[in-house]
Amino acid sequence: MKKLILATAMLFAVTAAQAEAQELFTKEAHPEEYCLALNIYHEARGSNFADQAAVADVVLNRVDDSRYPNSVCNVVYDGRHKPSWKTGEPVPIRNQCQFSWYCDGKSDDPKDTDAWRTAQQTAYMMMAYNDFRGITEGATHYHANYVTPSWARGFQLIGRIGDHIYYRWND
Repeated sequence: MKKLILATAMLFAVTAAQAEAQELFTKEAHPEEYCLALNIYHEARGSNFADQAAVADVVLNRVDDSRYPNSVCNVVYDGRHKPSWKTGEPVPIRNQCQFSWYCDGKSDDPKDTDAWRTAQQTAYMMMAYNDFRGITEGATHYHANYVTPSWARGFQLIGRIGDHIYYRWND
């Protein structure tokens, strides 16, 4: 009887964990929102909600700017690529991407399910309802507050939101 109770408890625990890990939407069902959610997750998962919305706003501002690709996924995955030595398929070149997480050589799969859900919710609200659009006042660039990149001197400072400092073109 103890084994039956233990097995039942374990089954419920596994089922609950699987349900908790489910995504709000899949890459196949909502590819653009998925790309935006990945960027929010990797760039700002430890920051406040305003910063996460600001990171998303920068991606969407770039989509609207003729200097950048015209889709969310193309903006997020923008960077230099080379053929893989294993498959010949293009792979990002380390440290030569617009968003560092994409070409850092690590897995891009979200591990923190709560942060992933928040990133997906934020991405969906930003794209479906334009919620929080304009929070960065047109910023197309940002960096973490603990670095001082040389490129920042050529842009207009917008300000700091959470863990990032935001900029836009001078024109």
